[in-house]
Amino acid sequence: MTIRMIGASIVCVMVGLFISASAGQADTDGVVALADPRPGAAVLAGAEPDSILVSREFYSRSDEAILLGPGALDEPGTRQRVAAAAGENHVPVLTVRPDTAHSVDEELRRLGVQRVVRVGEIDGFDDRRSTISLEDLRGNPRPSTDEPIVMVARGTPMDATLTARSAGRVVEVPVPDPRADGDAVAAVSGASPTTAIRAVGSGFGDDAVFATRVDQARRTPELPGGGQIVFPGRRMVALYGSPDAPALGPLGRQGIEASIDRVRRLAADYQRVSAEPVIPAFEIIATVASSEPGEGSRYTNMLDPAVLRPWVEAAGRAGVYVTLDLQPGRMDFLEQARRYADLLALPHVGLALDPEWRLKPDQVHLTQIGSVEADEVNRTSEWLAGLVRDRGLPQKLFVLHQFDAGMLAQRKNVRTDRPELQVVLHADGHGTPPVKMETWRRLLDDLPAGVWMGWKNFYTEDKPTFSPATTMAVAPTPWFVSYQ
Repeated sequence: MTIRMIGASIVCVMVGLFISASAGQADTDGVVALADPRPGAAVLAGAEPDSILVSREFYSRSDEAILLGPGALDEPGTRQRVAAAAGENHVPVLTVRPDTAHSVDEELRRLGVQRVVRVGEIDGFDDRRSTISLEDLRGNPRPSTDEPIVMVARGTPMDATLTARSAGRVVEVPVPDPRADGDAVAAVSGASPTTAIRAVGSGFGDDAVFATRVDQARRTPELPGGGQIVFPGRRMVALYGSPDAPALGPLGRQGIEASIDRVRRLAADYQRVSAEPVIPAFEIIATVASSEPGEGSRYTNMLDPAVLRPWVEAAGRAGVYVTLDLQPGRMDFLEQARRYADLLALPHVGLALDPEWRLKPDQVHLTQIGSVEADEVNRTSEWLAGLVRDRGLPQKLFVLHQFDAGMLAQRKNVRTDRPELQVVLHADGHGTPPVKMETWRRLLDDLPAGVWMGWKNFYTEDKPTFSPATTMAVAPTPWFVSYQ
């Protein structure tokens, strides 16, 4: 539903660009151009173009406007010039196409626009308003109270973004969610109770959903790298292994601080070939598959959480994400996960299930490849999602390892829609590049919706080990990469 302007008194609102208005910018009739939107969070969405909705929300009138022809901002330097002019002069920016011409004309009439800047070719839109240049804009007065915060997701039409920027502070997020970016979290956390917070586009949900997420952004701890949503605002690169166990992976081949230094260097190598921020991570094997039955014939060794805590806490202080990996033998994944509830209650700790090491009662390791039913996966994710809700935590990684189709039985029935978790299918294939890519393609077949892809590189089993550039060239590009 389109947001309408509310306000008993018309006052000024501060805009994001603090540029003093000239004396010639005052309205001759004394009417203030920028509206006074109500405080709190709401979504600007509806059937009309986003730029129209933004203009209606933040402008009560304007003698001037900037009109764009289709593709006008594609010309080199044009976007920057239009953005600067709209921001400095506080005027709306509207694109005129055959499908928007009627809405634009109505908005110009509502605003009382007398003069327009035309940028690009605008066909079939004949009006009698004076045409001026960007340099001739007189603009609207600079507001002097709380600047509104306007959130836009990547892909929001540029005229809507520029109109929002002309009247307030724009925060761009990678997905339509105020928790998705550290800058967005900081913006809403620092806003006063009288600040208007708006989101552009139906992707943010309705007013109630957006307001709830704004509230969560204000009171939820952030993830390493900022924000409270795992992807797509970051990628992760992890060392895999277990403390003091060199044979299990590179994480156990040095101490805590040396492991942090090593994974930071690895993340830096990936940052050179990634458009997204790359966050260093540990994937720590918390329960290790055993060749011996052990107590209760469980074929698993559960590390004492006290042994893992120094690693987990040091990682958190260093901005390193941690995933606890379970190799449960004949135990249930959920039973093992509960053992590590106190560690999983930390904001920077997620959970990984490794079905290769989940045995049936008559199986033993290295004789059969283990597997897990969808029901057990779902019971585990339900418990983990509940932990996130109960403790007020940011979204957690929930990693499912796989290289063989039988490892995740009824994979199509695995729940991937819990908002508290981000499900990653981690491809564990090793060998030559053709073998690894064949495993990758098989795992992508009939991939459930809502699943993000992960990739494992092996230092010894791969021939050769993929470089960061080669790994990032895999399609689709993996979001979580681990090294064993």
